[in-house]
Amino acid sequence: DMTDMGFLPRAQFNLLLDALAAAGYRVIGPRLRDGVIVYDALTGPDDLPRGVHDLQSPGRYRAEKDPSGNRCFAWANGPQAIKPRMFAPRELLWRSDKGGDADVRYSQLPPDAPALAIIGARACDLAALRLQDRHFLEQQFQAPHYAARRAQLFIVAVHCTHPAATCFCASTGDGPRAEDGYDLALSELDEGYLIQTRGDKGRAIAALLPLMPATPVQRAQARAETDAAAAQQTRRLPGGSLRDRLLASLEHRRWEDVATRCLACGNCTSVCPTCFCSDAVDEASLQGDVSVHVRQWGSCFTQSHSYIHGITIRPDTRTRYRQWLIHKLGTWHDQYGRSGCVGCGRCITWCPTGIDITEEASALCDGTQHD
Repeated sequence: DMTDMGFLPRAQFNLLLDALAAAGYRVIGPRLRDGVIVYDALTGPDDLPRGVHDLQSPGRYRAEKDPSGNRCFAWANGPQAIKPRMFAPRELLWRSDKGGDADVRYSQLPPDAPALAIIGARACDLAALRLQDRHFLEQQFQAPHYAARRAQLFIVAVHCTHPAATCFCASTGDGPRAEDGYDLALSELDEGYLIQTRGDKGRAIAALLPLMPATPVQRAQARAETDAAAAQQTRRLPGGSLRDRLLASLEHRRWEDVATRCLACGNCTSVCPTCFCSDAVDEASLQGDVSVHVRQWGSCFTQSHSYIHGITIRPDTRTRYRQWLIHKLGTWHDQYGRSGCVGCGRCITWCPTGIDITEEASALCDGTQHD
């Protein structure tokens, strides 16, 4: 729906940042740091990666600056976007204190939950956030720390026009246009931004901006650029639900093949915007009178993930990679009614050995005979 849309000239983009800050949001957005696009606090439009393009391929990432470029979102994605801001990599949940009377007292630690406005979220990130919501908010028990942060989140999406070679969101149905899950969505043109609103929070911020009517030419150009972004994508997952085909492939020779290339480092699970595994650890003070219970990101590629009472259920890389891929592309359908992959391609780019999930899935689902 492109009807509820206005145009903000590029020179006035700072007014959007100012309006969000005045509404009490801490504004987070993409910045180029150490050669990588990361999401961090924005102080103004000059912090954005203007004229930056990213070159991604299996196991490779490089950001390049074009001095003549004036666009700030002409790149696909960096290693992280929304997930670390909602599902914290390390979180203190509760603490226990031993008093002088030898009693132990437990206290819940409140979450660090500032009101955040994230600028630059892509369609794949919004689809991933929806899956994280399903896991953390819509099960029998809610995750209170995630819920506290999520309730205060304002999302400014940007429709993607420059996919990387590793992107395949068109084949998963999750991009490159952001269809929902945002408060404001931007289409970046050379002269400025078309702004779409969703919901009361988005309309309230848009009402503070000097938006002009979007012209038919601008609307057509915005649509053409995202259509071109979809057409440029060459990677794709096999069509349809892969659940049954993957579960039928448990003894496929391909698992042994990929295990010889996989380092079991867990990079793919760290950069994946939908992975939610975590470990719980207790950390005691040196004096022994205080202990904090910590939740931190985990990975199904570690030995401890499948360790149960003296037994490691998945003792080698073959079984760990198989667990990750079959769960991500197959049995997520049982839990959430869809695949856990949103086509962002991060696991391909940030894999040290360049393993390509689309290539592995195709090899497993193409009907090759098993050993």
